[in-house]
Amino acid sequence: MLESKATMAGWLLKARRRCRFSLSSALHHRRFIFFFSHVAEREHVHTSTLTKPSFIHPNAAVHPDALIGQGVSIGPFCSVSSSAKLGNGCRLYPGSHVSGRTELGDNCTLMTGAVVGDDYPGCTVIGSNNSIGYHAVIGVKCQDMKHKPEDECFLEIGDNNDIREHTSIHRSSKSTYRTVIGNGNLIMGSCHIAHDCKIGNNNIFANNTLLAGHVEVEDYVHTGGGTAVHQFCHLGSYSFLGGGSVLTQDVPKYVMVAGERAELRGLNLVGLTRCGFSTAEIRNLRTAYRKIFMSFDANAGSLEERIAEVELHEELGHVPAVRAMLQSIRNSIAENRRGICRIRHWNVS
Repeated sequence: MLESKATMAGWLLKARRRCRFSLSSALHHRRFIFFFSHVAEREHVHTSTLTKPSFIHPNAAVHPDALIGQGVSIGPFCSVSSSAKLGNGCRLYPGSHVSGRTELGDNCTLMTGAVVGDDYPGCTVIGSNNSIGYHAVIGVKCQDMKHKPEDECFLEIGDNNDIREHTSIHRSSKSTYRTVIGNGNLIMGSCHIAHDCKIGNNNIFANNTLLAGHVEVEDYVHTGGGTAVHQFCHLGSYSFLGGGSVLTQDVPKYVMVAGERAELRGLNLVGLTRCGFSTAEIRNLRTAYRKIFMSFDANAGSLEERIAEVELHEELGHVPAVRAMLQSIRNSIAENRRGICRIRHWNVS
């Protein structure tokens, strides 16, 4: 019995020594030093109401000339260039990178693998509350063969955009151009927005939407997955593009198009209803659409004549939404534009 107690006491003594040695070794390990320093920083946050310190992981490469706001969190294996500026509350997840002359507004998030900006002349400016998804590439050199490496090129992104994984958005092709994205857009995974595009507000681009150079998208446009848009096309506000559509011409306001070579398929009734258009506005738009695009009268005249007829209509001509649609059509059939999508010919037999 006494031998058993002595053996147990010896084992406990050895275990205590091993624990003391392990803890002592751990405290000198880099990860633990980093951990306790981080805890100390957090304690400092609670005791100071004047400033909120930033957290930069020791394995991140942040240039000392970079401007870092308050409350910024930069994870391991991130890089931030000397000309970068990060607003307050930005979060860089592990392996994300901010290069060249790049500005991030407050509360932006870069997920793992995201790349924003590059070292070519020009700059990328991103507003506040934007989320950039895993392995997205934003603000890099365009793919225009006419681009000259010495030209300054620019990308401007507004606020509250959700840019999802593997999306690519390129800078402009010349110093006199801009690639511009507005506010509140949802750009789903694997989309591409090429040089010199102009994107408005509150648009939804489904996965694999591809916009070629100089495309202009107004507001509240919704594209289906796998949509491809030819360069210099214009997409009018509140329009809907069916999944897999290929657009080589403009889409007027309020309409729906679909097809391998997209054709007009009527008004975007669901989108208009969701966006708060009144029953009277939708009824007037439907009447105008039918007069312009679905006239079965052999003497209906040309497209311009039918537009003029609706403009002079005693009721339709005074409805703002109708007038906006008519102006959108007129703009698209101007000489310097690509014309509107083909009109689907309905079988009325």
